Amino acid sequence: MSDPSPIIDRIVVVGGGTAGWMAAAALAQAFEGAGKTVTLVESEAIGIIGVGEATIPEILKFNARLGIDEADFLRETKATFKLGIEFDGWRREGERYFHPFGAFGLDMEGIAFHHFWLKGCAEGRSEPLETYSMAWQAARRGRFVHPQGGPQSPLSSLGYAYHFDAALYAAFLRRLAEGLGVVRYEGRVVEVQQAADGDIAGVRLDDGRIVEGDFFIDCTGFVGLLIEQALKSGYEDWTNWLPCDSAVAVPCERGEPLSPYTRSTAREAGWQWRIPLQHRVGNGYVYSSAHISHQAAEDALMSRLEGKALAEPRRLRFATGRRKDCWKRNCVAVGLSSGFLEPLESTSIHLIQSAITKLITLFPSQKNSEGLRSEFNALMQEEFVTVRDFLILHYKVNQRAGSFWSQVRDMPIPGRLAAKIALFEETGRIVRRDHDIFSESSWLAVAVGQGLTPRGRHPISDVISHDANLGRLSAIRDSIWRTADALPTHEDVLATTMNRKAF
Repeated sequence: MSDPSPIIDRIVVVGGGTAGWMAAAALAQAFEGAGKTVTLVESEAIGIIGVGEATIPEILKFNARLGIDEADFLRETKATFKLGIEFDGWRREGERYFHPFGAFGLDMEGIAFHHFWLKGCAEGRSEPLETYSMAWQAARRGRFVHPQGGPQSPLSSLGYAYHFDAALYAAFLRRLAEGLGVVRYEGRVVEVQQAADGDIAGVRLDDGRIVEGDFFIDCTGFVGLLIEQALKSGYEDWTNWLPCDSAVAVPCERGEPLSPYTRSTAREAGWQWRIPLQHRVGNGYVYSSAHISHQAAEDALMSRLEGKALAEPRRLRFATGRRKDCWKRNCVAVGLSSGFLEPLESTSIHLIQSAITKLITLFPSQKNSEGLRSEFNALMQEEFVTVRDFLILHYKVNQRAGSFWSQVRDMPIPGRLAAKIALFEETGRIVRRDHDIFSESSWLAVAVGQGLTPRGRHPISDVISHDANLGRLSAIRDSIWRTADALPTHEDVLATTMNRKAF
């Protein structure tokens, strides 16, 4: 009698790039010595998107899990440190704010610092919120240090991530994965073979070879070769809330200092990114094709480069949204095959990492695993929705001129985001759900930066007198600024960490 629920021994990753090699390396490391094989199929002829080059602090956990040494990583991927994102012109033309990785000020009396800042603002203290951010004070000075010190040290509040070359990261992970036993097949997939029950049984390559498996990871990008073309997962379209549907990307020579932060600049029909690497700068324009032509967007980006272009610009088309089921039958979609959310908050690589981490946690012993599959899909849905709502906040609350910005300002938004905004405006409170990847400080930075002003604040903040509150604010500000002034430069820390000569 045949086993109705076969054991999973052969894992096949279809597609390379950042998503494919992150999945292959992590799965090989997780199942090392467990008798399972991990195979990756990719075609060099297809190429990769490779523009997700800025990250959030969660990437440190992924690299640590794989045992990656930071110095090796920085050298091999031409990486730089990242303390947050500067938003230029998002509220209105000529104004800037910063979304830092790390807290604002110090929490007092058991409540968040910003309630005391709000009290100060109401009583005539008008210093911007970024004044009390260790990450921004370091970033604006071009300085960096790894988090350190006790809870009262300004440096303990720092968080950081990386900018890196996505193609070099994929190559770095490939070497790591192959060292863990991953077998790579070069070839283009021309057929997805399915068993009688609908599960994927294997993929046939253009040279006739068939790669069979028990469990498949779809890393084939927007096309979703397995999850959509074969298994018909379906797609939930979110372009009514996030109408940008195109991007053009190009690297250039660096003409500015090696800043430890990403920059996002609002433009006529979307926004432009700047990602500084050791050897170049990544640039891109994410835009709505209903408000600007592809050629005009490309021309606008090329005219705004800070240095000589190092390649021909690449155009991308996408539909913002997610697969209805990221895990269907014996296939899990990872990366662009699972959905797309514009990289405004550098979440593209995080969504890859998150899917891999959840998959390893919920990985089935046998193919029939409906409970695990349902849990994974629910968690990924929550992850995508949380990121979606955070991105919508940037667009909804703006005072810019132009048809694109009027459209996103006037659009109806998801109910739970509307409730979150209303709660903040009324009470100054920010309530995070359990699986929200963005901290209270992140929501605060964008809400305040985009111009939301709470009418109320926590009543505990009023226990402190006016003079005592201003004294505390001044002391925190002065401590942060003195500390920031004494930090080494970003370039010096990079060089020291990699044990090489300065740039």
